[in-house]
Amino acid sequence: MTETTRRSVLTAAAAMTAAGLAEAAPAAAQAAPKPIFAVPMVTIPIVGETDVFQVRRIYCIGRNYAAHAIERGSDPNREPPFFFQKPTDAIQNVALGEVADHPYPSLTKNYHHEVELVAALKSGGTNIAPEKALDHVYGYALGLDMTRRDLQNGMAAEKKPWEIGKSFDHAAVLGPIHPASKTGHFEKGAISLAVNGTVRQSSDLGKMIWSVAEQIAKLSEAFELKAGDIIYSGTPENVGPVVKGDVLLCKLEGLPDMSIRIV
Repeated sequence: MTETTRRSVLTAAAAMTAAGLAEAAPAAAQAAPKPIFAVPMVTIPIVGETDVFQVRRIYCIGRNYAAHAIERGSDPNREPPFFFQKPTDAIQNVALGEVADHPYPSLTKNYHHEVELVAALKSGGTNIAPEKALDHVYGYALGLDMTRRDLQNGMAAEKKPWEIGKSFDHAAVLGPIHPASKTGHFEKGAISLAVNGTVRQSSDLGKMIWSVAEQIAKLSEAFELKAGDIIYSGTPENVGPVVKGDVLLCKLEGLPDMSIRIV
């Protein structure tokens, strides 16, 4: 064997040995990728608990009370439900007993309130049967689906997505979550909203076109629901505008009141 051939064999063997050692190195010894910046986790307080509810997605159902469907120009006769989403970081938490400052958003001159029951899921799946749907609910909260109505209507008139009317900073207001193990499930009960002491929205959860269980079932046909998802279950009729200085008081039978001030 010539010196050149011997050197080539030794070099190839050394390379193979190095490659084998690299493959055998434990994963922990290799540099793991890390985020280039921190993104805050979005959570909701839970009444009576030190733990918090981590939010994965926010779903909302549209026109789920017959009278509200009519005032929005839709057919109230149990047409198939439709859903939209808000960004997770649109959540504004409101503590019990607090009148929280809520900033009037940019771009709009017609800012509307929509009071709603919110369901928070502890588990999920696809094609969930309605009779099993409430098994996935961890708890409930009182919420406000705030809406830049002029932007929503303008985009709808142009047959464009109206996300800008629904998805913006602080657009998903809600109180703390109450575990269903303590409150039971909400299938009926008075729900209302007053502005500066004057009641504007007043109805009953029993008037929802699609119940919470049915909403979960329908949503799971289109999406895989998971723990951390929350669902805004629709608003009654008489949604309307608010201006800076207005104080909104939301009530739902079985849950504490929630209040915000527009600033």
